[in-house]
Amino acid sequence: MDNRRRWIALIVLCLGDLMIVLDATIVNVALPTIRDDLGFSQTSLAWVVNAYLLTFGGFLLLAGRLGDLYGHKRMFLIGIALFTAASLACGLSTSQELLVGARAVQGFGGAIVAAVALSLIMTLFTEPGDRAKAMGVFGFVAAGGGTVGVLLGGILTDLLTWHWIFLVNIPVGIAVFALCVVLLPGARGQAGEGRLDIGGAITVTGALMLAVYAIVNGNSNGWTSAQTLGLLAAAAVLFGIFLTIEARVGAPLMPLSLFKHRNLSVANVTAVLSAASLFAMFFLSALYMQQILGYSPLEVGLAYVPNSLIMAGLSLGVSAKLVMRFGIRVPLVVGMLLTGASLLLFARAPVDGSYAVDLLPPLILLGLGAGIAFNPMLLAAMGDVEQSEAGLASGVVNTSFMMGGALGLAILASIATSRTDSLLASGEDQLAALNGGYHAAFLVGAVFAVGAAVIGGTLLRPQPQDAHHASEGAEIGSPATADAD
Repeated sequence: MDNRRRWIALIVLCLGDLMIVLDATIVNVALPTIRDDLGFSQTSLAWVVNAYLLTFGGFLLLAGRLGDLYGHKRMFLIGIALFTAASLACGLSTSQELLVGARAVQGFGGAIVAAVALSLIMTLFTEPGDRAKAMGVFGFVAAGGGTVGVLLGGILTDLLTWHWIFLVNIPVGIAVFALCVVLLPGARGQAGEGRLDIGGAITVTGALMLAVYAIVNGNSNGWTSAQTLGLLAAAAVLFGIFLTIEARVGAPLMPLSLFKHRNLSVANVTAVLSAASLFAMFFLSALYMQQILGYSPLEVGLAYVPNSLIMAGLSLGVSAKLVMRFGIRVPLVVGMLLTGASLLLFARAPVDGSYAVDLLPPLILLGLGAGIAFNPMLLAAMGDVEQSEAGLASGVVNTSFMMGGALGLAILASIATSRTDSLLASGEDQLAALNGGYHAAFLVGAVFAVGAAVIGGTLLRPQPQDAHHASEGAEIGSPATADAD
């Protein structure tokens, strides 16, 4: 494949993944309108979000392995087709049941796309410098898509109707499907003719779905309630059965030897911690703007624009150069420390805060931090696995982001609520107590970010993208390139 066509293919892949990332946040802005239109209760309304998260988080590992077995291009096209068809059903929904069911199918299609997109990029780009640039582009989409979703959701809901937050996916999905048919290499599955590990697929998918359900409902049901603890215990039992199956079956869904790759294991831990801090930051900062400062949904989206532009500038060029110059560890550490500093600044934002003084500086720091850190984190996760396991590795790191984000958001939201209740009981007024709760959550989020920096900085091994390797030229067959040959 010529170089120009390869980069066009990357843009198309990122466009497909952007749809998936957008749909995790674009709905949030429209939830009140959807509730009023379709008659949801406050409790049942959560299923518009949870149905998507359950199938997305539950099927990531299985989808990644299916890509390895049956071909990444084939599974990517199936995922895009499912997601686009489900988007049409969501957009045309006139009942609660149809919308929630279509959202579940959307999540399944999204899991397939997210799980194999990284693998396709690793196949398209084998030279370390190009791979670092490509991962930077993909990292920007993964990190910045949520912000775009908030802005786009506000615009479409305000100017049109909530139906259009789903219908806008239709032309994009059709275009991505058609272009991918032409542009993507049609290689067969790289994992041989092995059978799919049905037992492993059922147990790990069940474990992930139970865990996601328990986490996203933890605050409303109570973290020590019988339902939450029972679901988490059931998820742990299923995951234990899954590990037992994987250790004994001839063709495992997830070979446990995969985690002998030190950088993959470390990258997944840092992914959990970084997602926990970033998801919570976006959620809590949006609440601060709306609940404390009185911003409209559209104003919240516009407030994030400088953050997104900075993240784009770094991810689309600077981050790759930093990786080639300093390796994967230094940019990861610096990026996560900047993210931690952003959260610390948010933790001092006052009730009468202004955008220029109290929002713009931490948003700039966040753009710098996320723009620098995502690329080396993805490279660390994918850089030293064989091509036959690339889809699975991609599914694992995506699962880590998903579970880390869900768990972090649940924990920090719980901390914020607890601190707010405590301040109200001590006599603080409503706004001050609410803001105090956000402050406590931001501080814990900063701890998560610093934890990711410490673990990544001390445990990651250098890869051939490091400066001294890059300057000499990467050798054919080195770990970073052999897996994509």
